[in-house]
Amino acid sequence: MKSKCYDNRELSWLKFNQRVLEEAQDARNPLCERLSFLSIFQSNLDEFFMVRCGSIYDQMIEDPKFRENKTNMTCEEQLTAIYARVRELLREKDDTYENLRADLSMQGVDVVDFRTITTEEADWLEAYFKLEIEPLLSPQIIGKKQPFPFLQNKTIYAVVVMEKKGVEKLGIVPCNSGVFPKFISLPTRKNRIILSEELILHFAPSIFPRHNIKSKSLIRIIRNADIDPDEHSEERDYRKAMEQLIRKRRKLCPVKMEFSRLMDTAVIQTLCNYLSLSEDQVFYSEAPLNLGFLSSVRDMLRHKKCLFYQRRIPQKPSWYTDNESMTELVEAKDRFLTFPYESIRPFLDLLNEAGKDPQVVSIKMTLYRVASNSKIVESLIEAAENGKDVVVLVELRARFDEENNIEWSRQLEDAGCRIIYGLDDMKVHSKLCLITRKDENEISYITQVGTGNYNEKTSTMYTDYSLMTANLEIGKEAGRVFHALCLGQTVESTEHLLVAPHCLQNKLIDLIDEQIALAKNGKPAYIGVKVNSLTDKHLIKKLIEASQANVQIEMIIRGISCLIAGVPGETDNVTIRSIVGRFLEHTRVFIFGKKPECKVYIASADWMTRNTLRRVEVAAPIYDATIRDQILSMFQIMMEDTVKARIQQADGTYLRQSDDEGLNLNAQEYFYEKAYRNAPQSHPMSPITTPNS
Repeated sequence: MKSKCYDNRELSWLKFNQRVLEEAQDARNPLCERLSFLSIFQSNLDEFFMVRCGSIYDQMIEDPKFRENKTNMTCEEQLTAIYARVRELLREKDDTYENLRADLSMQGVDVVDFRTITTEEADWLEAYFKLEIEPLLSPQIIGKKQPFPFLQNKTIYAVVVMEKKGVEKLGIVPCNSGVFPKFISLPTRKNRIILSEELILHFAPSIFPRHNIKSKSLIRIIRNADIDPDEHSEERDYRKAMEQLIRKRRKLCPVKMEFSRLMDTAVIQTLCNYLSLSEDQVFYSEAPLNLGFLSSVRDMLRHKKCLFYQRRIPQKPSWYTDNESMTELVEAKDRFLTFPYESIRPFLDLLNEAGKDPQVVSIKMTLYRVASNSKIVESLIEAAENGKDVVVLVELRARFDEENNIEWSRQLEDAGCRIIYGLDDMKVHSKLCLITRKDENEISYITQVGTGNYNEKTSTMYTDYSLMTANLEIGKEAGRVFHALCLGQTVESTEHLLVAPHCLQNKLIDLIDEQIALAKNGKPAYIGVKVNSLTDKHLIKKLIEASQANVQIEMIIRGISCLIAGVPGETDNVTIRSIVGRFLEHTRVFIFGKKPECKVYIASADWMTRNTLRRVEVAAPIYDATIRDQILSMFQIMMEDTVKARIQQADGTYLRQSDDEGLNLNAQEYFYEKAYRNAPQSHPMSPITTPNS
C-alpha cells in the first residue's frame, strides 16, 4: 500500500509556484510588487519545463517503465499530472493578469489591444507599423522551398493560417524583442501602451497581402535545457567543452508550446507535427505570452512609492565599525551575517584585507554563481596581483550561469589565480572560503561558510547566512576540503564540518538517531530544519521514524517537500511551513535537540539526494553561543510568521498560517526592522512587532 506521507517532487514544486502566484493575487502587497510576482511565476514555470519536464521526458524515452521512488509514478503519469495542473494554474494566471491590468488602469497605465483603442489610435498604429515595424520583419510562408524554421527558445512568433486558390498555408513572423521594442507608447495619452507582438499579429493581412487570412495566433516555444555537462568530458579544454554545451542547449527539442488565440485543432496538430510535440504539450494563455514587459511598466510608476515595498537597505551589523580590522574582529570572536538584513560589506572588507595582509599566504574559495560586476572576484584578482596564492574553484556547471562563470574564470586566470573547474562527476555547490595566515612559525585560518552564493546582488534579495570563524579545527578541515578538490577528490571523513558526498547524509541520519534515542528514553527530543527543498528519501524515511518515536519536528521548506506532515501514524509530530515573501528564502539551517544541548548547523545543502550524495556541500557547526541563540531565535520567529507562512496540510495542500491573536507578524519585515534598530547610528524606525507584544 502506497504511503500517504509522500508527495511527488514535480507536483510539490507546482504547489510552490502556486504560492508565488498567490503573492501576485494578494491585495496586501503593493501593486508593482504583485506585477513582479506574476513575472516570477512565469519565469519559474519556464525553467520548470526547460529543466524538470525536459528531464522527465528524456527519462520516459529512455525507460518507459521507470518509476520515481516517492509515489511510484511513471514518467508518463508524472507528465500527465503536470500538464493538467499547469492548465489550471494558467487559467488562474490569466485571471490574475486581468485583475492587475485593471488595477494598473486605475493608476494611469493602460495596456491596450485593438479591441480597446480609439479610431485615432488605430490610424496612428497603422502608420507606425508601416514605417517602423514592417520594414524589419522577416516573414516566411512554409512550403517545399521554405521549410519550417527553427524557433528560438522563449521567442514569440506570429502564426497565420492563410488560404490561396483553395490551398491552406502557414505563415510565420518572428516578433523578436531584440529588434522591436517590447511595447509601443501611444501618443494620445501618457502610459498608454500596446505590445509589439499584438501590433504585428493585427497587421498580418498586410504582411501576407495576396492571401486570405483564416486564423492567426501568437505562439511561444519552450525548449528542453536538461543536458549532461559531462557529455563533452573528453574535451581537453573544459571551458571550451562548456561553451559547446551552451550552444547545443539552444537547439534542444521543444517541450512546450503556448498560444494566445484560439486556433483550429488541425492547425495546432500541424504545428505539433513540425515541432515534434504532442497536443498535451500545448497550452492556451489569454495573458501575454511573455510578461517581461511588466518590469518596464513598474518603471513608469516609480514615482508612486506607495505602489512598491518600503525601501530597505542592508545594515551594518552591530559589531562592525568602519575603522576596525575585520581580521582582528573575527580572530576575537566568531562573526555572523544575516542577508539581506545585514550588508555583505564586512565580508568584502575581510577579503580586501586578506589580499593586502603580508601574513596572508593564500585565499581559497568556491564560486558557483557570482554577480555580473563582482566585487568579490575583483578582490581575488587584486590578491593574486599582490602575490597571494589564490585558488578558485569555479563551477562552470551552474545552470544558466555558465557563460558568466566562463568569463570570470578567464579573468581570474589572466590575473594569476589558479583555477579549478570542479570534479568530473559532481558539482561543487559549497560556499566555502579559507584564508590562511602565517605569523613566524604559526599557521592560522579564517574560514567563511555560507548558505548562499558569493554574489553581492543576491545578498540584497535572498535570505542567507554567513559565518566567519578563526576556529583552528574548522580551518584545518576546510583546508582538507580544498586539498581534496585540488586533487579531484572529496574528503572521506570529518569531525566538525559536514561535507557531502561522504560526510553529510550519514551524519544527518546519526544526528536524527540521537534525537530518536532521547525520545525513546522519555527525554525532550527536537529537530528543526530550514531548507529550500526536501526530496532525499533516506532522510525522509528517517524523519518519519523520528516522528513515530515522538520527536518534535518543525520544518520550514520554501519549495519542494516530498514529505507530507500530519499524516496519522506516520508524520503526526511533523509540521511543515513554507514562507514566500518579499525576499527569496534561501537559508539552510539544521537544529538537533533542545537548548542548552542543541547542535546547530548552517549549510549550502538542501535535503535533496543531489545535494547530499551527488555534490560537494559544506555545513558548518555553530559553536558560538550568541550566534547559536540568534539562529534559534530567527527560526522561532519564522515559525510564528502569520503573514507570509503557509502550513502544509495532511492532504499535501497549503493554507495560510492563521492569525487568531492578531499578531500580523511578517518575519522578513521583523528581521529588517531589527537590523535597522541594531545597526550603528541606525535611522529611527517604527516599533518592532514582536510575537509577544
